[in-house]
Amino acid sequence: MTPDVQAFSFISPTHIRFGSGTVSELPARLGEVGGTKPLLVGDPGMAANGLLGRVEGVLRAAGLAPVLFSAVESDPDVASVREGTRIAAEAGCDSVVALGGGSAMDAAKAIAMMMTNPGTPRDYAGTNRLKAPPLPIIAIPTTAGTGSELTIWSVLSDRATGDKFGIGSPMLCPRFAILDPELTLSLPAGLTATTGMDALTHAIESLVCTASNPFSAAHAEMAIRMIGENLRTAVAQGGNLAARSNMLVASALAGAAFNNTRLGYVHALSLPLGSKFKIPHGMVNAITLPAVMDFNLPGNLPAYARIATLLGERTGGLSLRDAARSSVEAVIALKQDIGLHQTLADFGLTEDRFDEVIDEAMTSGNCQVNPRQATKAEMRAILRAASG
Repeated sequence: MTPDVQAFSFISPTHIRFGSGTVSELPARLGEVGGTKPLLVGDPGMAANGLLGRVEGVLRAAGLAPVLFSAVESDPDVASVREGTRIAAEAGCDSVVALGGGSAMDAAKAIAMMMTNPGTPRDYAGTNRLKAPPLPIIAIPTTAGTGSELTIWSVLSDRATGDKFGIGSPMLCPRFAILDPELTLSLPAGLTATTGMDALTHAIESLVCTASNPFSAAHAEMAIRMIGENLRTAVAQGGNLAARSNMLVASALAGAAFNNTRLGYVHALSLPLGSKFKIPHGMVNAITLPAVMDFNLPGNLPAYARIATLLGERTGGLSLRDAARSSVEAVIALKQDIGLHQTLADFGLTEDRFDEVIDEAMTSGNCQVNPRQATKAEMRAILRAASG
């Protein structure tokens, strides 16, 4: 630890259970949190691929009576949270199990919160505004990307207003995260690629931001290394259990890192770009990450040089600036290898809408910890670079 390290805090209250077949432990974990009638939250994809039925079967075999809510859409809307809360309240649910990617986990957290707190989800936008602890939450990720199984955050869309907002509280951290890599084997290559880039973005932004600390950095660096070594294989060989396992662990590590630091300009931009142009979260992160990294380099050259090494770049003999720059090249090469060639222009972003995206992005708390502060003109240049 360097002598100039600043004061920091690091929390990670979620109990992690990792391993093939660990989904079978779900009834026991529910017992530990007092859950006898859980709301099982998923999305139509989980219902279609049989994973929702598999988890429901595990619960029913143990004598539990889960209530299913599988109507969660991508970028969950506050209306879905209201409906899930209504179903849980009418059934008398005492706990919530989230199965899926970030959307299912974000919705599940919000439902658990609204079961014990008055008002609407919008009332709790921001940080530390919950009035009472939510119902106990157990998260079972089926993608290796969001890290939501460990974080304080629930991000919701409001289609009535056309925006997204985040709710952050340590009380929203799941009590258990069950990381069963077998549940990720059926994830299509495209989603494997974009969710993997989401995890990489979490780790990179956490590592380079001004709130980085020795504990978060250790998590972020391991995540970056594991993603660099395994994402290509996971995309190319979806049935490779070792690669899937490593990606699931890496995603959780990245989640633990940014849960304690916030992120940066990539995630600040992702909310308005996602809500206004319907770009999936992992995709928008993958598109904007190289441009933001290139802008940020002068703000933290040593960290970016470290990222290059973690991603397998040979930096020996290079200047610090050139070593840092090779981190951007490594990310671009990774994107190409996993088939991600899209730009923001492909999703309809034009220069006449840059300012409305930037104005909303700059309200994000993630901007405060970005390693280099940008003018509006510099933000436009970032969007321009990510658009062509």
